Amino acid sequence: MRENAQVPSEHRGDYQELVDEISELLGVPATLENRDFELIAFGAYDSEDELDASALDPVRARSILTRRSTAAVRTWFEGFGITRATAPVRIPPAPEAGVYRGRLCLPVRHRGVVFGYVWLLDDDPGPSDAQLASAMEVAARIGALLADEAQHGADLTRELRTVLTAERGWPRDMAVAELRTALGARADVPHTVVCVAPWPSADPDDAPSLRTLPGATALCTVPWGVAGQCLAVLVRLRSTDVLTPAASVAARLLERSPGAAAGIGAGRVGLAELGTVWQEAAASARAALAEPRLGPVARWASIGPFRLLTALPAEAAHDPVVRVLLSPAHRELARTAEIFLDCAGQAGRTAAELGIHRQTLYYRLSRVEQLTGLDLDDGEDRLLLHMTLKAHRL
Repeated sequence: MRENAQVPSEHRGDYQELVDEISELLGVPATLENRDFELIAFGAYDSEDELDASALDPVRARSILTRRSTAAVRTWFEGFGITRATAPVRIPPAPEAGVYRGRLCLPVRHRGVVFGYVWLLDDDPGPSDAQLASAMEVAARIGALLADEAQHGADLTRELRTVLTAERGWPRDMAVAELRTALGARADVPHTVVCVAPWPSADPDDAPSLRTLPGATALCTVPWGVAGQCLAVLVRLRSTDVLTPAASVAARLLERSPGAAAGIGAGRVGLAELGTVWQEAAASARAALAEPRLGPVARWASIGPFRLLTALPAEAAHDPVVRVLLSPAHRELARTAEIFLDCAGQAGRTAAELGIHRQTLYYRLSRVEQLTGLDLDDGEDRLLLHMTLKAHRL
Protein backbone atom coordinates (compact mmCIF):
# COMPACT_ATOMS: atom_id res chain seq x y z
CA MET A 1 0.00 0.00 0.00
CA ARG A 2 1.41 3.37 -1.00
CA GLU A 3 1.84 5.98 1.72
CA ASN A 4 -0.61 8.75 0.85
CA ALA A 5 -0.15 11.03 3.83
CA GLN A 6 2.44 13.66 4.39
CA VAL A 7 4.94 12.97 7.13
CA PRO A 8 2.99 13.52 10.35
CA SER A 9 4.53 16.38 12.30
CA GLU A 10 5.37 14.03 15.15
CA HIS A 11 7.49 11.89 12.78
CA ARG A 12 9.46 14.53 10.87
CA GLY A 13 12.00 15.02 13.63
CA ASP A 14 12.16 11.27 14.23
CA TYR A 15 13.18 10.58 10.64
CA GLN A 16 15.93 13.20 10.76
CA GLU A 17 17.25 11.94 14.08
CA LEU A 18 17.33 8.34 12.86
CA VAL A 19 19.11 9.29 9.63
CA ASP A 20 21.66 11.27 11.65
CA GLU A 21 22.10 8.22 13.90
CA ILE A 22 22.92 6.05 10.87
CA SER A 23 25.33 8.71 9.57
CA GLU A 24 27.11 8.71 12.92
CA LEU A 25 27.23 4.90 13.13
CA LEU A 26 28.76 4.53 9.66
CA GLY A 27 30.77 7.73 9.48
CA VAL A 28 29.25 8.92 6.18
CA PRO A 29 26.24 11.09 5.30
CA ALA A 30 23.01 9.10 4.92
CA THR A 31 19.94 9.91 2.83
CA LEU A 32 16.43 8.53 3.44
CA GLU A 33 13.96 8.15 0.57
CA ASN A 34 10.59 6.44 0.44
CA ARG A 35 9.99 3.59 -1.98
CA ASP A 36 9.02 6.11 -4.68
CA PHE A 37 12.50 7.64 -4.37
CA GLU A 38 11.16 10.85 -2.80
CA LEU A 39 13.49 12.46 -0.27
CA ILE A 40 12.44 12.34 3.37
CA ALA A 41 15.63 13.34 5.22
CA PHE A 42 19.38 13.53 4.66
CA GLY A 43 22.35 13.70 7.01
CA ALA A 44 24.34 16.86 7.48
CA TYR A 45 27.78 17.10 5.86
CA ASP A 46 30.63 17.17 8.34
CA SER A 47 33.42 18.44 6.13
CA GLU A 48 34.04 20.53 3.05
CA ASP A 49 35.42 17.44 1.29
CA GLU A 50 31.91 15.98 1.22
CA LEU A 51 30.71 18.87 -0.90
CA ASP A 52 33.05 18.21 -3.82
CA ALA A 53 31.75 17.11 -7.20
CA SER A 54 32.76 13.49 -6.71
CA ALA A 55 30.59 13.18 -3.59
CA LEU A 56 27.65 15.25 -4.77
CA ASP A 57 27.19 13.56 -8.13
CA PRO A 58 24.27 14.62 -10.39
CA VAL A 59 21.91 11.91 -9.12
CA ARG A 60 22.56 12.73 -5.46
CA ALA A 61 22.41 16.48 -6.09
CA ARG A 62 19.07 16.20 -7.90
CA SER A 63 17.62 14.04 -5.14
CA ILE A 64 18.54 16.60 -2.47
CA LEU A 65 17.59 19.71 -4.45
CA THR A 66 14.32 18.51 -5.99
CA ARG A 67 13.45 15.98 -3.25
CA ARG A 68 12.90 13.19 -5.77
CA SER A 69 14.65 11.13 -8.45
CA THR A 70 13.69 10.54 -12.06
CA ALA A 71 11.93 7.39 -13.24
CA ALA A 72 15.09 6.36 -15.11
CA VAL A 73 17.21 6.63 -11.96
CA ARG A 74 14.64 4.66 -10.00
CA THR A 75 14.57 1.89 -12.61
CA TRP A 76 18.36 1.72 -12.71
CA PHE A 77 18.75 1.33 -8.94
CA GLU A 78 15.85 -1.12 -8.66
CA GLY A 79 17.67 -3.26 -11.21
CA PHE A 80 20.07 -4.23 -8.42
CA GLY A 81 17.27 -5.96 -6.49
CA ILE A 82 16.80 -3.40 -3.73
CA THR A 83 13.01 -3.87 -3.68
CA ARG A 84 13.48 -7.50 -2.58
CA ALA A 85 16.62 -7.16 -0.49
CA THR A 86 16.62 -7.71 3.27
CA ALA A 87 20.31 -6.85 3.74
CA PRO A 88 22.55 -3.99 2.56
CA VAL A 89 23.09 -3.84 -1.21
CA ARG A 90 26.26 -2.45 -2.78
CA ILE A 91 25.81 -0.64 -6.10
CA PRO A 92 28.89 0.16 -8.20
CA PRO A 93 29.58 3.58 -9.70
CA ALA A 94 28.24 4.28 -13.20
CA PRO A 95 29.50 7.66 -14.53
CA GLU A 96 27.41 7.26 -17.70
CA ALA A 97 24.29 7.28 -15.47
CA GLY A 98 25.47 10.25 -13.41
CA VAL A 99 26.48 8.03 -10.47
CA TYR A 100 30.14 8.93 -9.94
CA ARG A 101 30.53 7.02 -6.68
CA GLY A 102 29.20 3.68 -5.56
CA ARG A 103 26.22 3.46 -3.23
CA LEU A 104 25.34 1.38 -0.23
CA CYS A 105 21.58 0.86 0.04
CA LEU A 106 19.96 -0.19 3.32
CA PRO A 107 16.40 -1.38 2.59
CA VAL A 108 13.86 -0.01 5.05
CA ARG A 109 11.32 -2.74 5.75
CA HIS A 110 8.53 -3.48 8.19
CA ARG A 111 6.90 -6.90 8.47
CA GLY A 112 8.34 -7.93 5.15
CA VAL A 113 7.23 -4.84 3.20
CA VAL A 114 9.75 -2.35 1.83
CA PHE A 115 8.81 1.24 2.69
CA GLY A 116 11.97 3.07 1.70
CA TYR A 117 15.75 3.10 1.40
CA VAL A 118 18.69 4.60 3.28
CA TRP A 119 21.45 5.58 0.86
CA LEU A 120 25.14 6.06 1.66
CA LEU A 121 28.21 6.72 -0.47
CA ASP A 122 30.26 3.52 -0.48
CA ASP A 123 33.91 4.05 0.45
CA ASP A 124 36.78 1.56 0.62
CA PRO A 125 36.99 -0.33 2.93
CA GLY A 126 33.53 0.81 4.00
CA PRO A 127 31.69 0.05 7.25
CA SER A 128 32.20 -3.21 9.10
CA ASP A 129 29.61 -5.96 9.36
CA ALA A 130 28.93 -4.94 12.96
CA GLN A 131 28.36 -1.32 11.93
CA LEU A 132 26.02 -2.39 9.14
CA ALA A 133 24.05 -4.62 11.52
CA SER A 134 23.56 -1.67 13.89
CA ALA A 135 22.53 0.56 10.99
CA MET A 136 19.99 -2.03 9.82
CA GLU A 137 18.45 -2.01 13.31
CA VAL A 138 17.96 1.74 12.97
CA ALA A 139 16.53 1.22 9.47
CA ALA A 140 13.98 -1.18 10.97
CA ARG A 141 12.86 1.57 13.37
CA ILE A 142 12.45 3.89 10.37
CA GLY A 143 10.40 1.19 8.68
CA ALA A 144 8.01 1.03 11.62
CA LEU A 145 7.45 4.79 11.41
CA LEU A 146 6.88 4.68 7.64
CA ALA A 147 4.45 1.79 8.06
CA ASP A 148 2.52 3.81 10.63
CA GLU A 149 2.45 6.74 8.22
CA ALA A 150 1.25 4.50 5.39
CA GLN A 151 -1.61 3.20 7.53
CA HIS A 152 -2.53 6.76 8.49
CA GLY A 153 -2.56 7.70 4.79
CA ALA A 154 -4.78 4.72 3.95
CA ASP A 155 -7.21 5.75 6.68
CA LEU A 156 -7.38 9.31 5.32
CA THR A 157 -7.91 8.03 1.78
CA ARG A 158 -10.83 5.90 2.93
CA GLU A 159 -12.40 8.66 5.03
CA LEU A 160 -12.07 11.30 2.29
CA ARG A 161 -13.62 9.03 -0.34
CA THR A 162 -16.52 8.28 2.00
CA VAL A 163 -17.21 12.00 2.48
CA LEU A 164 -17.10 12.76 -1.25
CA THR A 165 -19.38 9.88 -2.24
CA ALA A 166 -21.84 9.98 0.69
CA GLU A 167 -25.41 11.13 0.23
CA ARG A 168 -26.42 14.50 1.65
CA GLY A 169 -27.73 14.56 5.20
CA TRP A 170 -26.71 12.30 8.04
CA PRO A 171 -24.54 9.91 5.91
CA ARG A 172 -22.29 12.76 4.84
CA ASP A 173 -22.35 14.34 8.31
CA MET A 174 -21.13 11.08 9.83
CA ALA A 175 -18.42 10.73 7.18
CA VAL A 176 -17.22 14.29 7.83
CA ALA A 177 -17.05 13.55 11.56
CA GLU A 178 -14.86 10.49 10.88
CA LEU A 179 -12.53 12.48 8.64
CA ARG A 180 -12.34 15.28 11.21
CA THR A 181 -11.29 12.75 13.85
CA ALA A 182 -8.64 11.29 11.55
CA LEU A 183 -7.17 14.72 10.76
CA GLY A 184 -7.19 16.00 14.33
CA ALA A 185 -6.13 19.64 14.66
CA ARG A 186 -5.54 19.85 10.89
CA ALA A 187 -9.29 19.61 10.32
CA ASP A 188 -10.02 23.16 11.48
CA VAL A 189 -7.75 25.10 9.12
CA PRO A 190 -8.83 26.61 5.76
CA HIS A 191 -9.21 23.97 3.04
CA THR A 192 -10.26 23.49 -0.52
CA VAL A 193 -10.51 20.50 -2.85
CA VAL A 194 -8.81 19.93 -6.19
CA CYS A 195 -10.42 17.66 -8.79
CA VAL A 196 -8.30 16.28 -11.65
CA ALA A 197 -10.31 14.58 -14.39
CA PRO A 198 -10.01 12.17 -15.95
CA TRP A 199 -7.42 10.36 -13.83
CA PRO A 200 -5.75 7.39 -15.52
CA SER A 201 -6.08 4.80 -12.75
CA ALA A 202 -8.19 3.89 -9.73
CA ASP A 203 -5.38 1.71 -8.34
CA PRO A 204 -4.18 3.15 -4.99
CA ASP A 205 -0.63 2.10 -5.86
CA ASP A 206 -0.74 4.45 -8.85
CA ALA A 207 -1.73 7.46 -6.74
CA PRO A 208 0.91 10.16 -6.22
CA SER A 209 2.62 10.51 -2.87
CA LEU A 210 1.52 13.59 -0.99
CA ARG A 211 5.14 14.49 -0.29
CA THR A 212 5.28 15.68 -3.90
CA LEU A 213 2.21 17.88 -3.34
CA PRO A 214 3.02 20.56 -0.74
CA GLY A 215 -0.09 21.54 1.21
CA ALA A 216 -2.06 18.41 0.31
CA THR A 217 -3.60 16.60 3.28
CA ALA A 218 -5.33 13.58 1.73
CA LEU A 219 -6.32 12.24 -1.67
CA CYS A 220 -8.48 9.56 -3.22
CA THR A 221 -9.97 8.49 -6.53
CA VAL A 222 -13.69 8.98 -7.17
CA PRO A 223 -15.89 7.64 -10.01
CA TRP A 224 -16.12 10.02 -12.99
CA GLY A 225 -18.63 9.55 -15.76
CA VAL A 226 -19.70 6.11 -16.89
CA ALA A 227 -16.48 4.17 -16.36
CA GLY A 228 -13.77 6.69 -15.54
CA GLN A 229 -12.06 8.02 -12.44
CA CYS A 230 -11.05 11.42 -11.18
CA LEU A 231 -8.60 12.33 -8.43
CA ALA A 232 -9.70 14.39 -5.43
CA VAL A 233 -7.14 16.15 -3.22
CA LEU A 234 -7.83 17.93 0.06
CA VAL A 235 -5.50 20.94 0.25
CA ARG A 236 -4.67 23.18 3.21
CA LEU A 237 -4.75 26.93 2.59
CA ARG A 238 -3.27 29.91 4.37
CA SER A 239 -6.60 31.68 4.02
CA THR A 240 -9.83 30.96 2.18
CA ASP A 241 -9.18 33.57 -0.50
CA VAL A 242 -5.61 32.51 -1.39
CA LEU A 243 -5.84 29.39 -3.57
CA THR A 244 -2.21 29.37 -4.73
CA PRO A 245 -1.34 26.10 -2.90
CA ALA A 246 -4.26 24.35 -4.60
CA ALA A 247 -3.25 25.71 -8.02
CA SER A 248 0.28 24.39 -7.48
CA VAL A 249 -1.06 20.95 -6.54
CA ALA A 250 -3.29 20.93 -9.63
CA ALA A 251 -0.44 21.89 -11.96
CA ARG A 252 1.79 19.16 -10.52
CA LEU A 253 -0.91 16.52 -10.97
CA LEU A 254 -1.67 17.53 -14.54
CA GLU A 255 1.94 16.65 -15.41
CA ARG A 256 0.98 13.04 -14.67
CA SER A 257 -2.29 13.01 -16.61
CA PRO A 258 -1.97 14.47 -20.13
CA GLY A 259 -5.28 15.62 -21.56
CA ALA A 260 -6.88 16.06 -18.15
CA ALA A 261 -8.15 19.28 -16.57
CA ALA A 262 -8.34 20.41 -12.96
CA GLY A 263 -10.96 22.26 -10.95
CA ILE A 264 -10.58 24.06 -7.62
CA GLY A 265 -13.45 24.69 -5.22
CA ALA A 266 -13.83 27.83 -3.12
CA GLY A 267 -11.91 27.93 0.15
CA ARG A 268 -13.70 27.11 3.41
CA VAL A 269 -12.63 26.94 7.04
CA GLY A 270 -12.99 23.44 8.42
CA LEU A 271 -14.75 20.47 6.86
CA ALA A 272 -18.46 21.17 7.38
CA GLU A 273 -18.97 22.20 3.72
CA LEU A 274 -16.51 19.72 2.23
CA GLY A 275 -19.21 18.05 0.11
CA THR A 276 -20.13 21.40 -1.45
CA VAL A 277 -16.48 22.28 -2.08
CA TRP A 278 -16.04 18.94 -3.86
CA GLN A 279 -19.04 19.64 -6.09
CA GLU A 280 -17.52 23.04 -6.96
CA ALA A 281 -14.16 21.47 -7.79
CA ALA A 282 -15.72 18.73 -9.92
CA ALA A 283 -17.92 21.28 -11.74
CA SER A 284 -14.88 23.45 -12.42
CA ALA A 285 -12.99 20.48 -13.87
CA ARG A 286 -15.97 19.70 -16.13
CA ALA A 287 -16.05 23.32 -17.27
CA ALA A 288 -12.31 23.30 -18.04
CA LEU A 289 -12.72 20.15 -20.12
CA ALA A 290 -15.69 21.66 -21.98
CA GLU A 291 -14.22 25.11 -22.53
CA PRO A 292 -10.43 25.07 -23.05
CA ARG A 293 -10.09 28.81 -22.43
CA LEU A 294 -11.04 28.17 -18.79
CA GLY A 295 -8.32 25.58 -18.24
CA PRO A 296 -6.29 23.62 -17.76
CA VAL A 297 -6.88 24.68 -14.13
CA ALA A 298 -10.24 26.34 -13.48
CA ARG A 299 -11.39 27.90 -10.23
CA TRP A 300 -15.04 27.83 -9.21
CA ALA A 301 -15.18 31.63 -9.08
CA SER A 302 -13.92 31.91 -12.68
CA ILE A 303 -16.19 29.56 -14.64
CA GLY A 304 -19.08 32.03 -14.98
CA PRO A 305 -22.28 30.52 -16.47
CA PHE A 306 -20.84 27.02 -16.09
CA ARG A 307 -21.55 27.34 -12.35
CA LEU A 308 -25.23 27.08 -13.30
CA LEU A 309 -24.88 24.77 -16.29
CA THR A 310 -22.94 22.11 -14.39
CA ALA A 311 -25.82 21.88 -11.91
CA LEU A 312 -28.32 21.00 -14.65
CA PRO A 313 -29.19 17.37 -15.43
CA ALA A 314 -27.46 15.86 -18.45
CA GLU A 315 -30.68 15.75 -20.46
CA ALA A 316 -30.82 19.58 -20.41
CA ALA A 317 -28.35 19.57 -23.31
CA HIS A 318 -30.83 17.62 -25.46
CA ASP A 319 -33.60 20.19 -25.71
CA PRO A 320 -35.62 19.32 -28.84
CA VAL A 321 -35.19 22.74 -30.43
CA VAL A 322 -31.43 22.23 -30.84
CA ARG A 323 -31.36 18.50 -31.61
CA VAL A 324 -31.05 19.02 -35.37
CA LEU A 325 -28.55 21.85 -34.99
CA LEU A 326 -26.27 19.61 -32.92
CA SER A 327 -26.07 16.88 -35.54
CA PRO A 328 -22.63 16.39 -37.18
CA ALA A 329 -23.94 17.80 -40.46
CA HIS A 330 -24.54 21.20 -38.86
CA ARG A 331 -21.47 21.46 -36.63
CA GLU A 332 -20.32 24.70 -38.28
CA LEU A 333 -23.75 26.30 -37.85
CA ALA A 334 -23.76 25.40 -34.14
CA ARG A 335 -20.29 26.92 -33.72
CA THR A 336 -21.40 30.07 -35.53
CA ALA A 337 -24.46 30.43 -33.31
CA GLU A 338 -22.42 29.94 -30.11
CA ILE A 339 -19.79 32.50 -31.07
CA PHE A 340 -22.51 34.95 -32.16
CA LEU A 341 -24.12 34.63 -28.72
CA ASP A 342 -20.72 34.81 -26.97
CA CYS A 343 -20.19 38.11 -28.80
CA ALA A 344 -23.50 39.46 -27.42
CA GLY A 345 -25.10 39.32 -30.87
CA GLN A 346 -22.65 41.79 -32.44
CA ALA A 347 -22.32 40.84 -36.08
CA GLY A 348 -19.03 42.65 -36.68
CA ARG A 349 -17.26 40.96 -33.76
CA THR A 350 -18.69 37.58 -34.71
CA ALA A 351 -17.64 37.80 -38.35
CA ALA A 352 -14.12 38.85 -37.31
CA GLU A 353 -13.91 35.99 -34.80
CA LEU A 354 -14.99 33.47 -37.44
CA GLY A 355 -12.98 35.05 -40.25
CA ILE A 356 -16.01 35.27 -42.56
CA HIS A 357 -17.92 38.01 -44.39
CA ARG A 358 -20.97 39.52 -42.69
CA GLN A 359 -23.26 38.29 -45.42
CA THR A 360 -22.01 34.74 -44.82
CA LEU A 361 -22.73 35.21 -41.12
CA TYR A 362 -26.27 36.45 -41.78
CA TYR A 363 -26.92 33.47 -44.04
CA ARG A 364 -25.71 31.03 -41.39
CA LEU A 365 -27.81 32.66 -38.66
CA SER A 366 -30.91 32.46 -40.86
CA ARG A 367 -30.23 28.73 -41.30
CA VAL A 368 -29.95 28.36 -37.51
CA GLU A 369 -33.38 29.99 -37.13
CA GLN A 370 -34.88 27.70 -39.77
CA LEU A 371 -33.49 24.56 -38.15
CA THR A 372 -34.45 25.47 -34.57
CA GLY A 373 -37.55 27.57 -35.01
CA LEU A 374 -36.00 30.17 -32.70
CA ASP A 375 -35.97 33.92 -33.27
CA LEU A 376 -32.46 35.28 -32.65
CA ASP A 377 -33.93 38.75 -32.15
CA ASP A 378 -35.80 37.40 -29.09
CA GLY A 379 -33.91 37.50 -25.79
CA GLU A 380 -35.44 34.34 -24.32
CA ASP A 381 -34.84 32.37 -27.52
CA ARG A 382 -31.23 33.52 -27.47
CA LEU A 383 -30.91 32.46 -23.82
CA LEU A 384 -32.30 29.00 -24.50
CA LEU A 385 -30.02 28.46 -27.49
CA HIS A 386 -26.95 29.75 -25.66
CA MET A 387 -27.55 27.56 -22.59
CA THR A 388 -28.18 24.40 -24.58
CA LEU A 389 -25.11 24.92 -26.76
CA LYS A 390 -22.92 25.40 -23.67
CA ALA A 391 -24.54 22.50 -21.81
CA HIS A 392 -23.89 20.24 -24.79
CA ARG A 393 -20.14 20.71 -24.21
CA LEU A 394 -20.51 19.19 -20.75
